[in-house]
Amino acid sequence: MNFRRSAAALAAAVVIGSAAPAVANPSADPSSPALPAGLYGTTDPQYDGVWRQSLALLAQHTVGVRPAAEGVDWLAGQQCADGSFAAFRAEPGKACDAKVMVDTNSTGAAVQALAALGGHDTATGKAVSWLKSVQNKDGGWGYMPGGPSDANSTSVVIGALAAAGQKPESVVKDGRSPYDALLAFALPCSGGGAGAFAYQPDKKGKLEANTDATAAAVVAALGQGMAPEAGGKGKDAGAARCEDSGKPSPDRAAANGASYLAQAVAKDGHLTSSLPGATDQPDFGNTADTVVALAVQGGSAQARKPLKWLEKNSEAWAKQSGPAAYAQLVFAARAAGADPRDFGGVDLIQRLNATGPAPRAAEGKDATDSAKSDSAFGVWWTVGVFAVAGVGIGFLVSGRKKQGQS
Repeated sequence: MNFRRSAAALAAAVVIGSAAPAVANPSADPSSPALPAGLYGTTDPQYDGVWRQSLALLAQHTVGVRPAAEGVDWLAGQQCADGSFAAFRAEPGKACDAKVMVDTNSTGAAVQALAALGGHDTATGKAVSWLKSVQNKDGGWGYMPGGPSDANSTSVVIGALAAAGQKPESVVKDGRSPYDALLAFALPCSGGGAGAFAYQPDKKGKLEANTDATAAAVVAALGQGMAPEAGGKGKDAGAARCEDSGKPSPDRAAANGASYLAQAVAKDGHLTSSLPGATDQPDFGNTADTVVALAVQGGSAQARKPLKWLEKNSEAWAKQSGPAAYAQLVFAARAAGADPRDFGGVDLIQRLNATGPAPRAAEGKDATDSAKSDSAFGVWWTVGVFAVAGVGIGFLVSGRKKQGQS
């Protein structure tokens, strides 16, 4: 799940490229402004506040936890009058102007969370109207309004449309639907990256396989959002195969993409993050997204190996990365039929709840108990690939469009 922006992304891109060691959270610095009440996580929310809040609230909802009212209010209060959301608005009381960099990913994520929680029909309706107003002529969306369509942003919006009760295939611009745009990023079954999706074509129009885009597109091609129903659509259909037969249907493209992802995790059980100048590292965030994609497309059996790898290896990453990471693991566990309250011995729900205001109620748990923090890692963050790319802000980091097959 990852962010792509123009001017605002530049700062994030610089951070990604400079793999610095872990440092104290800026919010702990007396010279830094205090974090807003109700916000999940302890790191600077400038680039991911709405995203991580949306994932946190959505993950809580999927497991029967009633999020704290102040957390929901914070997210709803980030919306601009036209229905859009920016990554973060430090002064939500001020009207949005041209300087506020609204984007489709923050808006799409917020719609998915608020629609799931219920009681926000006016807000989600305005957000969906805004998303439709910035749809590109190819049927898709870019990160920024008017920017070229990409697979990740289009996938986030498809999930938002579905969450708001819309039929994505009916949201058409110049005769093209979001699925038309998404399928334009699909690679054929012959050649390198067989069956994968690209983030978007390069300057020469060539498609390059991208695991992040593929995981997002598989789920979206099946009409699902970031928190698909447990067990997925596949009903343990078995290993996906890549098959070409003319223009693929969304279901066929999803199966082809799942085939690519299954092969990518077949050896080690995880994806690898490869960035110039940095040592290859396990990519926890995109591995979690891959579990979701495999489970949704083919059922829990197809996702078993990467799921088991995450259960054994993701605890330290999630502690360091915060609420979005815990949410991704919750989505993965739920999609693959695992217990998020006993994920390799870790109660993901308790850990997630501890990153923000105490929930109003938690299924099978006392809300106060669920909100207890059992980790000091919440006040630490990594400046570098693991603070942004590693969180798998899944549909969030534009730098990932340069990643090919791991």
